[in-house]
Amino acid sequence: MPEMIFFASNQYDVVVCGAGPAGLMAAYTLGRKTSGARRILLLDKKEPWKEPIFCAEAVSTGRLSTLWPIDRSWVRQDLSGIYFTSRNRSRAEFYSKNCGLLLDRAKFHKAIADGCCTAGVECHFDTVVKKLERENDGWIITVSVNGTEETLRTPVVVDATGPGARLTKNIACLEGIESGDTDLEPAIFAVAEGIEHSPEHIELFFGSDFPSGYGWIFPRDGKEVNIGFVLGKDVKQDISNRQKLLNFLAEEYPQAKVKAIYGGMIACGQSDKPMAMHGLFKAGDAASCVNPISRSGITESLLCGKIVAETVVEWLDDSGANRSAIEAKAHTRWMKEMGDSHMQIARGKVAFNQITDEQLNKAAARLSKLPREKQTIFRIFLNVLWASPSLVWKLRSFLHW
Repeated sequence: MPEMIFFASNQYDVVVCGAGPAGLMAAYTLGRKTSGARRILLLDKKEPWKEPIFCAEAVSTGRLSTLWPIDRSWVRQDLSGIYFTSRNRSRAEFYSKNCGLLLDRAKFHKAIADGCCTAGVECHFDTVVKKLERENDGWIITVSVNGTEETLRTPVVVDATGPGARLTKNIACLEGIESGDTDLEPAIFAVAEGIEHSPEHIELFFGSDFPSGYGWIFPRDGKEVNIGFVLGKDVKQDISNRQKLLNFLAEEYPQAKVKAIYGGMIACGQSDKPMAMHGLFKAGDAASCVNPISRSGITESLLCGKIVAETVVEWLDDSGANRSAIEAKAHTRWMKEMGDSHMQIARGKVAFNQITDEQLNKAAARLSKLPREKQTIFRIFLNVLWASPSLVWKLRSFLHW
């Protein structure tokens, strides 16, 4: 056997591919649950704290605290509400003090990665996964480190490679498992200064400017904001998303100073397909475990990674006779925790996308006349229903972030 150059072994019990929230949480949970008795390997092509994070970085304080201890060193800002802004710029406010957090995702990822190392996980953040192949009852993984290829073997792979799950979607033996390739939507955002905003609020823009999607302003540090939008996957345009974003900035915020623009495809839906098969488990965006309307996915990915890891531990401890049933548990547990709610939201998405600017303007204007303390969930629902019953799906999805 040739000498291994980069890895402690060429045989692992679990290889986790992808060091986003799902992969990091899966690897950490595996390390902690197995207490060093299993070889756990975490791979990513780059250190997950040295690149810009393509995300608006907002999470629910309550949800995050149940998954990972909150450390103020990686919190950018506390959030106390959301502005819902319609096409004519009428604005309604949902206020709830310290209901959410804006994360410094790079520092947050570093904290979980450090936790993985402490839990005994072997981490390589300079490794490109080139190919995944089925072999007998396990998997062969071809990886590249600094241009040198290595071959690894494992009975279990966790695919946490993000939207589209390119690593595993074309493997023939996985027919019927979630592919992730049909639930992708285009998103783009700029990091910009000179935009007036509330550092304690997210602002969300709805209407025909952003068909089948929405625009946003997320504060970052009191000066910079993340401003951008996501559109429906079937929306056709005459201009690029980049130009559309620049036009929006020029019209609404002519004093804005753009520092950087990022874009790509993001996951946008909840799948009802299996998440695991033949020792291959999918987690987070790779499994389309995303709120279909808000497209939120940070705490979803953390929870999914945890569920997948706990299921993998049970899978490894089984003799082999019950492994298919154990694999099915990953999807069943996820659906019970969040997936069923996501599926309900998905069923209302079509109706939501048909709401007119007039209906949105009417609801927002009516709500904006109420004092902040009276803009309770109950009052918001009443006013939304007054304008259009289908609007309730929009608020329901965002208020379950």
